[in-house]
Amino acid sequence: MTRSSAVPAVPASTGRGVRVARAVLVVVGVALIGLGGWVLTETVSPTRYGGLLVWLIGSVIAHDAIIAPVVAGAALLVGRTGRRISAAVVAILQVGVVLGVVLTLVVVPEIIAKARGPKNDTVLPFDYGARLAVAWLVVAVLTALAVVGWTVLARRREARCAA
Repeated sequence: MTRSSAVPAVPASTGRGVRVARAVLVVVGVALIGLGGWVLTETVSPTRYGGLLVWLIGSVIAHDAIIAPVVAGAALLVGRTGRRISAAVVAILQVGVVLGVVLTLVVVPEIIAKARGPKNDTVLPFDYGARLAVAWLVVAVLTALAVVGWTVLARRREARCAA
């Protein structure tokens, strides 16, 4: 491995506080992984590990194939509006998109199961497509209100600083 392809060391300009914070986060992360492994072995039957593994792989695929591209696409669309948009507004919009996509990923299996026809009519009694549309509308309205609220507060702060 050449020097240029090696992972760079922590820059010399990194302060002691940052190094301590990183170390604490690593220790807490390792401890939480250990706790998760212990809880898994104590509470989940080994016969269910296969289903858990499928779920974990599915969540990674859903994130990498659906959520991340949608959020990145939303950020690109916002960035191409030709106006300067603050990072906070982009973050608010991304949170709204993530909420909507996660809701969609949760509800789509119910929509598919309802379309196939449940064996018991009381298991899937609602119109999940309409409820998903209402959920997206609520997320869109709340996201828009958050963007407007942030923009108003930012402009007031700028006006106070300018005065």
